[in-house]
Amino acid sequence: MRALAGALPSLLLRLLLTSSPEALGANPGLVTRITDKGLEYVAHEGLVTLREELLGITLPDFTGDFKIKPFGRGRYEFHSLQIHSCELPGSTLTPLPGQGLSFTISDSFIRVQSEWKLRKSFVWLLNLFDNQIESKLRKALENKICERIQKSVASDLQPYLQTLPVTTEIDSFAGIDYSLTEAPRATAQMLDVMFKGEIFNRDRYSPVTFLAPVMSLPEDHNRMVYFAISDYVFNTASRVYHEAGHLNFSITDDMVPSGSTIRLTTKSFRPFAPRLARMYPNMNLELQGTMASAPFLNLSPGNLSLTPQMEIEGFVLLPSSVREPVFRLGVTTNVSAMLTFNTSKITGALKPGKKDSWVELLEALLNYHILNTLYPRVNEKLAEGFPLPLLKRIQLYDPVLEIHKDFLFLGANVQYMRV
Repeated sequence: MRALAGALPSLLLRLLLTSSPEALGANPGLVTRITDKGLEYVAHEGLVTLREELLGITLPDFTGDFKIKPFGRGRYEFHSLQIHSCELPGSTLTPLPGQGLSFTISDSFIRVQSEWKLRKSFVWLLNLFDNQIESKLRKALENKICERIQKSVASDLQPYLQTLPVTTEIDSFAGIDYSLTEAPRATAQMLDVMFKGEIFNRDRYSPVTFLAPVMSLPEDHNRMVYFAISDYVFNTASRVYHEAGHLNFSITDDMVPSGSTIRLTTKSFRPFAPRLARMYPNMNLELQGTMASAPFLNLSPGNLSLTPQMEIEGFVLLPSSVREPVFRLGVTTNVSAMLTFNTSKITGALKPGKKDSWVELLEALLNYHILNTLYPRVNEKLAEGFPLPLLKRIQLYDPVLEIHKDFLFLGANVQYMRV
């Protein structure tokens, strides 16, 4: 049933797929929680679709006979059976701890109209409908409804569920693994589904050497769905881009603004490194920066930060075009992070803090380059964000974002956009 599939957040729908957890026992990097409010919305959308399915059913002709003592036998025929209307006023979708979900419809009725006739007709024969004909007609109707729903599940629901891949592309370089780490957990008020949430290099996979933290989720129920995203997700991304060299950079004098009083030359370094200026007078320098390790995101209540440790290597550019290494420095910088949450993805940006470097001139050069080149490049990538595990035509609204120890907690309501 197409709308029933659409109304479910993608993690709930994964329960209906035949695939099993691929990383059994590991802590999840991402948890999606569907609350009782979200399950109520799913049940409502399910009723809308079920009613549409029922009104579209064509029932077969229905015939039979019965004994009438002392008159012999009678025969009935129903032709052009159609469901004229149906009322489905109430439904519930309830988590069953340790089992799954129970979908219940109550206080419903279906009105069927047809052309019909009775042979050996007497007015009193109509009373036979209650105790002989109605039960047979009800059984035939139930069989047809079940057949139609099973067909709809096979032709509409299952293909729709399969539009959510186990892995999702972030960009041309990286993807995110949304395989399950364990069977979903149902409690009396919510359903939790656990994803691996690992960002990986799409061309060359290498195993992650650190684990996702254990997350203690708040007991919030104001939104239909919540996403708990641990620092593991962001740090696997940092690892991937670091290993590929995307965080490395270089600075040469021609990259420094022409009006700047600070030049990347041995002459400018004379007050700090006089021996360098004497050995290589009036020569240009090149700085190459690498991250000593992948910078990890630190999450604490209300705060996001990184402390990248960089290694800066200086080269003199000799007249022969040879690059002569002349010094190596360690630089630590504090970086604050800002994340935003929209209807389908998480985006972010970095904001630099104060650096701890050995040389004030070097710090000024690094400041300029990082602010005007490195951070804009990283922020452009962060602005693209990574997609949340949502199926097609699902939109989130009324988002809220909280920062907890080791994870982000994102809440939203869900709307299925009908086509």
